[in-house]
Amino acid sequence: MEGTTGSTDPLRHGVEHPYDDAATARWAAEPDKRPGRTAFQRDRARVLHSAALRRLAGKTQVVTPGTRSAAWDPSPRTRLTHSLECAQVGRELGAALGCDPDLVEAACLAHDLGHPPFGHNGEQALNDVAEGCGGFEGNAQSLRLLTRIEPKHFVHAAPATSAAAAAGDELVSVGLNLTRAALDAATKYPWPRGGNPADPDSPKFGVYEDDLPVFAWAREGAPAHRKCFEAQVMDWSDDVAYSVHDFEDGLHAGHIDPNALLSEPERQEIWAVAIGRYVSKDTDPQALADALDRLLDEEWWPHGYDGSAVAQARLKDATSQLIGRFCLAAEGATRQAYGTGRLTRYTAELVVPEEAHLECAVLKAVADRYVMQRAEQEALRAEQRIVVAELADALVTRAPEGLDPQFRALFDAAADDRARKRVIVDQIASLTDAAARALHTRLTAHRR
Repeated sequence: MEGTTGSTDPLRHGVEHPYDDAATARWAAEPDKRPGRTAFQRDRARVLHSAALRRLAGKTQVVTPGTRSAAWDPSPRTRLTHSLECAQVGRELGAALGCDPDLVEAACLAHDLGHPPFGHNGEQALNDVAEGCGGFEGNAQSLRLLTRIEPKHFVHAAPATSAAAAAGDELVSVGLNLTRAALDAATKYPWPRGGNPADPDSPKFGVYEDDLPVFAWAREGAPAHRKCFEAQVMDWSDDVAYSVHDFEDGLHAGHIDPNALLSEPERQEIWAVAIGRYVSKDTDPQALADALDRLLDEEWWPHGYDGSAVAQARLKDATSQLIGRFCLAAEGATRQAYGTGRLTRYTAELVVPEEAHLECAVLKAVADRYVMQRAEQEALRAEQRIVVAELADALVTRAPEGLDPQFRALFDAAADDRARKRVIVDQIASLTDAAARALHTRLTAHRR
């Protein structure tokens, strides 16, 4: 908002940098601490060194670490490992298309920072808790964290009252103070709650009402409701990473039997899951069958897995083949549509062929059917929802007790009950799975 450091960015490979001063501007101007770095290298470093990224190591991806479901694999993927893998995929795909690789990597590292404990299950439970203060959405929480919650940079705010004026300027957090382009690239859903023009009832949105000023600043000059090119690369990289790796983890843990994918009754269940969650309702099941069959026909497809070293290597090769297949499909189709130049910001749309979309969706559906829908997983999810609901109830009743110092100060400064509820939601969202359980136990022990 106050200025830019974009004009000091060095040129790369002798080619003029395609990101202008508006793209590299920060909400609050900052001098470079070390000359020679680009604005986007600084963005990437800030996300990589953030406490919020480290906390993702303790947040569920699919299988909750430390549970019986994880016994097959003592080191299942977490939100952190997923984010790192997404960042590797996105960096290479973005670079191949002409994006700044540090910008895309920063967006990929940041895309899940706002997710609460217990994965999407915790997100749904926390949305119920937050109904009275604007709801909860992991992507909107990510923007809030990047621009407000993660303590990195503070600015002096003009005093709002005479009492505040007497005490001096108030220090206000601007979060990581990323560039406009980085915030835009990390935004999957560029609209507030209910603002999706294609589906106003969609639960997906990218900004809370409280955060509209910085959202409007980040989106300055952007076409309404349109994701920038880097955000589209991040979004597809996210899909590729989690679809392939969830499938890999399911095979590795013994939950997915490759032979089941040849059984017609089993295939019908997979199509039902895909159409219910991952593709449009009018998708022809035969198109999904064709997508799976294309994968099954590849020589590298893992038709069996016995845990041996050779089988592990073959599975890793299949994982690499799938990631390459999906990324090359998008790269090739996008280049065919837009040519060989550098594609950035709002100069292009990422083109993902329908065949690749369907193959990716089938992998998601297979992991969903055989990993996430297991009875023990549903029982665990029910218990997790209770933990979130009871923890929220305890904090509403007893706050500021139970709040970390950062959130206690925000709670004390909140103007009304709605604002105080949002602080409680922010506190819960910041917790790891283990921290949420520990705080729940401490605050509800008197009930037992």
